[in-house]
Amino acid sequence: MTDRHHLLVFGGTFAAVGDGGDISGVRTAGSPEGLFVRDARHLSRWQLTVDGAVPETLTPVADGDTARCVLVPRGGRNEPPAYTLFREQAVGDNSFVESLRVTSNRPVPTTIHLAITADADFTDQFELRSDHRTYAKSGATRSRQVLDHGVEFTYRRAEWRSLTTVTADPAPDAVEETGTGARRLLWTLDLPPHGTKELTLRVIARPHGDKRALRVPRSPSALTTQLLSLEGEFVEGVAFPTGWPELAAACARGLADLAALQVPATGPDGEELRVPAAGAPWFLTLLGRDALLTSLFALPYRPRLAAATLPALAATQATETGLEAVSQPGKIVHEVRHGELAHFAQVPYGRYYGSVDATPLFLILLGTYVEQTGDTLLAQRLEPHARAAIGWMLDHGGLTSRGYLVYRADQGGLANQNWKDSPGAICSADGTRPGGPVMAAGAQGYAYDALRRTAWLARTVWQDETYAALLEQAAADLRDRFQQDFWMPEHSFPALALDGGGHQVNALASDAGHLLWSGLLDKEYGEAVGRRLLEPDFFSGWGVRTLAAGQPAYHPLSYHRGSVWPHDNALITLGLARYGLHDEARTVAHALVDAATTTGHRLPEVLAGYGRDTHTEPVPYPHACVRESRSAAAPLALLTAVGGA
Repeated sequence: MTDRHHLLVFGGTFAAVGDGGDISGVRTAGSPEGLFVRDARHLSRWQLTVDGAVPETLTPVADGDTARCVLVPRGGRNEPPAYTLFREQAVGDNSFVESLRVTSNRPVPTTIHLAITADADFTDQFELRSDHRTYAKSGATRSRQVLDHGVEFTYRRAEWRSLTTVTADPAPDAVEETGTGARRLLWTLDLPPHGTKELTLRVIARPHGDKRALRVPRSPSALTTQLLSLEGEFVEGVAFPTGWPELAAACARGLADLAALQVPATGPDGEELRVPAAGAPWFLTLLGRDALLTSLFALPYRPRLAAATLPALAATQATETGLEAVSQPGKIVHEVRHGELAHFAQVPYGRYYGSVDATPLFLILLGTYVEQTGDTLLAQRLEPHARAAIGWMLDHGGLTSRGYLVYRADQGGLANQNWKDSPGAICSADGTRPGGPVMAAGAQGYAYDALRRTAWLARTVWQDETYAALLEQAAADLRDRFQQDFWMPEHSFPALALDGGGHQVNALASDAGHLLWSGLLDKEYGEAVGRRLLEPDFFSGWGVRTLAAGQPAYHPLSYHRGSVWPHDNALITLGLARYGLHDEARTVAHALVDAATTTGHRLPEVLAGYGRDTHTEPVPYPHACVRESRSAAAPLALLTAVGGA
């Protein structure tokens, strides 16, 4: 497969199709190709042929919520195409709909033979990652059944059962076996002179355990209308800056993306919720850290995201200790998966708790939400969950025993459990990885803010002055310890982390900006850090790099060692504004908005770290999520930090 992939996203469903609208079934190292629902691929092939040949793409699929393309038979200048195919596709809740319009270009009757080759391999997303892992699936079977209007694919393994149903209007004239497991739906179309025939194909995915009565809209345009209505609802009523149209466009694009990225979740009392997924294609699911930061960025404009995220995470809060899931009582979940491999515990991510910072971020969002909305009922309802989260921070998290939040590499999961969670992301300036337990700087800032905000809740909502005073003292002690242990006088900058022996991990990293956002640093230290982040080795012109250039560990195309992350920069911008560094905040905000303007006002998950002085457009990071909730919400954080400046 050499063409690009185009993502169509609606809630927990996404499709990745090629330039001509096909799903080839070829495994690639980049974006996974197919139709996916709840971590499983429900269409692995979807290929159009006419008269036995693949048509040529005249107009490829463009970026958008609907995939539209124009196809013609292959030929030369002296053989004008006998027909033109107009192809339109869209996704909905557990569904994929395609319309095919075939128009004859001849003045005489024409007969063509059209076919769609379809297959569903039900592969788990973890099997499609480029980590070369394989997973045993003993007893798994796949079957196909021809229906009056199409074909149904079924997958079974023990109690696990998934289905994909393909139907067509008009019904196919025949359904053929292909020898590969796929099925070929065939039509013979008799076109009058310059006449047109239309087909509509509908795919419905039924993941294991999903017993809802699902209805597939009649056409792609109906699905598009449904999504546009949802996007409009998210954008409506937000006061965008009139003096900065580029930021206004980035905010509108971000809100529209957030509308599409809402996935189902359940609250503590079984109530149905919609929460922001982390991103497509690989993380169209609830990730604690991502949902919390997204909800924080959007809070002044769309508080309903926080109102759903908080109870959803409370419902998945750990109540016991589990080694494989890295769970401990009170800990907030890092990742929730619904796929086959998670169901059979072949990956630990069904409910995985490998995050040191989701728990304090939960408390920060709860306190901030109540402060901004006045909704004390949610704070009362979630009081037991908030106290359990504080208990985790003080006990299992390490605040009492080590003085800091601590994580240890998880052999079956994540080596690093802060936001920079790739292997090697936490390192010294020379690239050396720390040994033993790790105390990451940013997480300590979150802990400090969480203690303070929960103390405010205890005093104003829960009427518990003793508990409030205890938390305030813990926060003050943490602040004093941090500035003594993490500060590097020779750099006038905090260390990225402490290792298991309490030694500084001395890389100069963007995490220092998170300390400004949380208010952990004294004013003098904070101002020094803020100005340092705008020096050329840190600031690329498109944003602040995760690692300052010039250090041996720096790499502009590394995931966390020199790239530019929009959500990271959004936190930095909020922190700069908090410390009164408004010129610096505007500089970072303008850089991010300029980057978004070059890509249709949409910020990707991450950009390469190459500088604007040598690259007049931002260089994309090769494996970035195209739709990412934190990046979608980042322009809203910029609006909060600098207004329309």
